[in-house]
Amino acid sequence: MVKENPFVGMTIVVTGKVEPYTRSGINEKIESLGAHAGSSVSRKTDYLVCGENAGSKLAKARELGIKVLTPVQFFNMAGE
Repeated sequence: MVKENPFVGMTIVVTGKVEPYTRSGINEKIESLGAHAGSSVSRKTDYLVCGENAGSKLAKARELGIKVLTPVQFFNMAGE
Protein backbone atom coordinates (compact mmCIF):
# COMPACT_ATOMS: atom_id res chain seq x y z
CA MET A 1 0.00 0.00 0.00
CA VAL A 2 1.31 3.43 -0.95
CA LYS A 3 1.47 5.98 1.84
CA GLU A 4 -0.50 9.17 1.22
CA ASN A 5 1.81 11.88 -0.10
CA PRO A 6 1.88 14.73 2.45
CA PHE A 7 3.04 17.32 -0.11
CA VAL A 8 0.04 17.43 -2.48
CA GLY A 9 -1.06 21.04 -2.92
CA MET A 10 1.78 22.41 -0.80
CA THR A 11 4.37 25.04 -1.74
CA ILE A 12 7.92 23.87 -1.13
CA VAL A 13 11.03 26.04 -1.45
CA VAL A 14 14.55 24.63 -1.55
CA THR A 15 17.66 26.39 -0.30
CA GLY A 16 21.23 25.19 -0.39
CA LYS A 17 22.56 22.09 -2.12
CA VAL A 18 20.41 18.94 -2.01
CA GLU A 19 22.45 15.94 -3.18
CA PRO A 20 22.21 14.24 -5.64
CA TYR A 21 19.83 16.71 -7.28
CA THR A 22 20.46 19.84 -9.31
CA ARG A 23 18.15 22.76 -8.55
CA SER A 24 15.96 21.95 -11.56
CA GLY A 25 16.04 18.25 -10.63
CA ILE A 26 14.82 18.80 -7.07
CA ASN A 27 12.13 21.18 -8.36
CA GLU A 28 10.97 18.49 -10.82
CA LYS A 29 10.84 16.03 -7.90
CA ILE A 30 8.70 18.48 -5.90
CA GLU A 31 6.33 18.98 -8.84
CA SER A 32 6.09 15.18 -9.34
CA LEU A 33 4.78 14.94 -5.75
CA GLY A 34 1.87 17.24 -6.63
CA ALA A 35 3.41 20.24 -4.90
CA HIS A 36 4.47 23.64 -6.20
CA ALA A 37 8.20 24.38 -6.27
CA GLY A 38 8.51 27.94 -5.02
CA SER A 39 11.53 30.13 -5.64
CA SER A 40 11.29 32.43 -2.63
CA VAL A 41 10.08 32.08 0.94
CA SER A 42 6.80 33.83 1.77
CA ARG A 43 3.80 33.33 4.03
CA LYS A 44 2.42 30.99 1.34
CA THR A 45 5.40 28.63 1.71
CA ASP A 46 4.50 25.36 3.49
CA TYR A 47 7.97 23.80 3.73
CA LEU A 48 11.58 24.85 3.25
CA VAL A 49 13.96 22.03 2.33
CA CYS A 50 17.29 23.18 3.68
CA GLY A 51 20.41 21.65 2.14
CA GLU A 52 24.09 22.51 2.54
CA ASN A 53 25.16 26.16 2.49
CA ALA A 54 21.68 27.55 3.07
CA GLY A 55 21.34 31.27 2.72
CA SER A 56 18.87 33.97 3.66
CA LYS A 57 15.84 31.78 2.84
CA LEU A 58 16.46 29.81 6.05
CA ALA A 59 16.42 32.95 8.20
CA LYS A 60 13.26 34.17 6.48
CA ALA A 61 11.54 30.79 6.96
CA ARG A 62 12.37 30.82 10.68
CA GLU A 63 11.13 34.38 10.97
CA LEU A 64 7.80 33.37 9.36
CA GLY A 65 7.49 30.12 11.34
CA ILE A 66 7.68 27.89 8.26
CA LYS A 67 8.47 24.19 8.77
CA VAL A 68 12.09 23.50 7.81
CA LEU A 69 13.03 20.02 6.59
CA THR A 70 16.43 18.47 6.02
CA PRO A 71 16.79 16.68 2.67
CA VAL A 72 16.62 13.34 4.55
CA GLN A 73 13.33 14.34 6.22
CA PHE A 74 11.95 15.51 2.87
CA PHE A 75 12.84 12.26 1.07
CA ASN A 76 11.49 10.16 3.96
CA MET A 77 8.19 12.04 3.88
CA ALA A 78 8.13 11.63 0.09
CA GLY A 79 8.42 7.88 0.56
CA GLU A 80 12.00 7.44 -0.65
